[in-house]
Amino acid sequence: ELFEHLLDLGQHPKQMADTVTILEKIGHFLDEENDTIYYKNKNNFSKKEITKVIEEDLNLQEVLKKSAKYWDGGYVMCGLLGHGDAFVLRDPNGIRPAYFYQDDEVVVVASERPVIQTAFNVEINKIQEIDRGSALIIKKDGTIIQKEIRTPLERKSCSFERIYFSRGNDKDIYNERIELGKRIFPKVLESINNDVKNTVFSYIPNTAEVSYLGLIKGCQQYLNRVKINKIQELGKNPNTKDIAKIMSISARVDKIAVKDAKLRTFITDDDNRDDLVTHVYDVTYGIVKATDNLVMIDDSIVRGTTLRQSIIRILDRLNPKKIIIVSSAPQIRYPDCYGIDMAKLGDFIAFNAAVELLKDSKKDHILNDVYIKCKKQINLPKEKMVNYIQDIYKPFTASDISQKISELLTPKDTKAEVEIIYQSITDLHASCPNHQGDWYFTGNYPTTGGNKVVNKAFINYMEGKNERAY
Repeated sequence: ELFEHLLDLGQHPKQMADTVTILEKIGHFLDEENDTIYYKNKNNFSKKEITKVIEEDLNLQEVLKKSAKYWDGGYVMCGLLGHGDAFVLRDPNGIRPAYFYQDDEVVVVASERPVIQTAFNVEINKIQEIDRGSALIIKKDGTIIQKEIRTPLERKSCSFERIYFSRGNDKDIYNERIELGKRIFPKVLESINNDVKNTVFSYIPNTAEVSYLGLIKGCQQYLNRVKINKIQELGKNPNTKDIAKIMSISARVDKIAVKDAKLRTFITDDDNRDDLVTHVYDVTYGIVKATDNLVMIDDSIVRGTTLRQSIIRILDRLNPKKIIIVSSAPQIRYPDCYGIDMAKLGDFIAFNAAVELLKDSKKDHILNDVYIKCKKQINLPKEKMVNYIQDIYKPFTASDISQKISELLTPKDTKAEVEIIYQSITDLHASCPNHQGDWYFTGNYPTTGGNKVVNKAFINYMEGKNERAY
């Protein structure tokens, strides 16, 4: 689309990559602005003088307004002009994060607040967020202004940033991840039949550590209620030993999985990922008993490859009664097209589980029905496209899909019972109230381009094309 817009402007770009087309677009309107100022002043100044006039009068806000008019996506875009002006532009939905700090000497922009706090030793209240659809414009003379470029739309900040990608040492992200862990504990408690005594709690390193702390806090709150009830049952003059025995009740907290920090399977290319996952983890022996449940929390489960090929196999070596894998994120069902590499439907274990459930229930005609609907709208303007892929999930509850995921990810020779538990959408929103962007979980894309991408992703899946939809 960006390429076609450039052709309409009379440009002849050599590549279709988004970076190139965006540069060409901004360059086109920068040339126009340059020419306008030049012809307006050419009779009053020498060519040398007029360069200075152009630098001072250049309206970067207007250049960006014209350039970004039809852009669809999630972005924080930084640019520097030859004469010294600079800008940082954020998308209208605020999908991608952008923070800045300024003082008399510097202005710094980053996607995360802690790096600014650490590098410049400043309090969090000195750091501001760039407004949705606005550009932070830094003039050559040091003037800093924030200007609206696109009309702000509904805030749909990416919740996956909060769950996984951003640093957990941001004050708000830390609290959000704690809350994600606390809110999923009731599901865990149900899974272990309230048997905390015979349950070991741990996490799959390393980004899940904070949500794990939240899970333990949730467990401690539950155990505190249990202790209060047990002490009350002792009567008016309880024995000190009886009280001490009750007070000693606590969650069994241990580090079970050990990860090689040098190996990150999420960002490894497809060809090498499967081979890599079998070498990433090891376990701590001698802690888990045959009568124990083993609860392991992870931040998210996207493909499930690491679980199936590595983690569940090595956890099963510890001979637990039951292995419970907990995802602090909901089921990832739809591709992302706003900066996270989750582009192929066939990669998602939740999607594969839904497809298997359709087959099991003799409803796999829904796949063909959805395919026909997607093909019919492929040439429509993206503004008129509908996310029909949601129909694939409608016949089933989230629990149905979680149960099928558990089946699909359990290796055949596993001795322990395996259950996989996911966060609910409701609890995700309650945990991250200011970051409601949840399209990878719900299919509710913040821009119409998202519907176009998911439409193409499903067509690719049905036609056996293993390629990105954008």
